[in-house]
Amino acid sequence: MIFAVLTGPVIAVRDTRYLDDIKEIRDRKLSIFKKLMATRAYILSWDHIEALNRIDLEFDRQRKGEKAVIEAWKEYLDLLGNKSLSPEQWAVKRIDLLVELLHKMALVLKYDFDKTHIRNSSYSPLAHGELEEQQALIRRGIIQILDGSRPVPMFVTNLPVKEP
Repeated sequence: MIFAVLTGPVIAVRDTRYLDDIKEIRDRKLSIFKKLMATRAYILSWDHIEALNRIDLEFDRQRKGEKAVIEAWKEYLDLLGNKSLSPEQWAVKRIDLLVELLHKMALVLKYDFDKTHIRNSSYSPLAHGELEEQQALIRRGIIQILDGSRPVPMFVTNLPVKEP
């Protein structure tokens, strides 16, 4: 009885701390998954990139399901650096691999999302795509002007007229 009274609170605190640690680990994995799902149509967003870079930090290679996530992440990462494919082939494969990665994460985190849902259920207004294209054009143009490979066009439109 004395042993139970003395060790009971210590064991309870240890068990509580253990359960809190497990919840915190799951919450970090869930945070990555939610960011990737929310930004799957915006692969250039900082949140998307940060979440991708956290996958190998938070998912455990020793666990069967999580090992599949790491392997899918590595395959996706390899594609992101691959310049040998045509832009069209690369874009199609990128979507397929991202969907595969998100599906494996959904399975580990006990979300019931199929691949079709992951692929087709994001919203990305056309205006956002146009805005990104325009911003890229502006940046390229400014860089060309600054590095001297493109002149700055100037037109004189209102010359002062001298009166006789």
